[in-house]
Amino acid sequence: MPFISHRVTESEAGRTVKSIALREMRLSRSRFSSLKFSAGIRLDGEPVHADQRVETGQTLSAQWEDEAASMLTPCEAPLSVAWQDGHYWVIDKPAPLPTLCSARQEGATLENALYAFLNCPANFVFRPVNRLDKGTSGLLAVARDAHSQQLLQRQLHSDAFIREYLAVCEGHLPQAEGVIDLPIGKAGEGVRREVQHDGQRAVTCYQVESETESRSLVRLRLETGRTHQIRVHLAAMGCPIVGDYLYGLPHPDLPGRFALHACFLQFTHPFTGETVSIASPPPEKLAALL
Repeated sequence: MPFISHRVTESEAGRTVKSIALREMRLSRSRFSSLKFSAGIRLDGEPVHADQRVETGQTLSAQWEDEAASMLTPCEAPLSVAWQDGHYWVIDKPAPLPTLCSARQEGATLENALYAFLNCPANFVFRPVNRLDKGTSGLLAVARDAHSQQLLQRQLHSDAFIREYLAVCEGHLPQAEGVIDLPIGKAGEGVRREVQHDGQRAVTCYQVESETESRSLVRLRLETGRTHQIRVHLAAMGCPIVGDYLYGLPHPDLPGRFALHACFLQFTHPFTGETVSIASPPPEKLAALL
């Protein structure tokens, strides 16, 4: 049951409960509205009206029940937790492992693997902050409750939330480092994407780490978060990711996955203000491609 509280400072005295809840506690308007009508907002432990003025030293708190989870079937897929605290997990996802359960996705996913890892808790709800394709391995942040998820998702596509990837791609990029700024849109009715002049802006920064005669190891940082962005951008540059069965060619040593790994994740913790940085080395299969 999520619970947050805030002690009123001298400079905040005289403001309304609603103002403190929205600005200092950073509750969403919809969350505040639902709590207001269910007595989930309390001042010094007592139910309070939204327009009541607060005084220095008082404690405003919010507590609510998470929504009931859908029925999940636990699975014993390998799961590595790279970092965690009372608000978030950062999971090092293997590949090929889908992130979410769906009607079209039967079997093991990161969602029901985490459910099993936590011993199938009641009211479990899977709350990923960012996403990874089934064929991509590496770091993915998951929130423990809706409020924590909402706060961290506000950092997505900002300088506060940094995602870096390592890719082994075919061929060589034109420069040792650069920026790929090519708009991306849907290619037909399926999941495939392509560069389109009227697509959504997509920006990927890259730096070549090493090269062989036919391949490159490239570090990439996302400035935007379009579907399949790195895969589409590298393919558009004539350097598809090794094993990318959608934008290049499958590779016999990479069944069900391709040579893309989310190797670094950094964010500003919404509750502590600290910078959280986690690194993950690429799987041996990817290193062996070079």
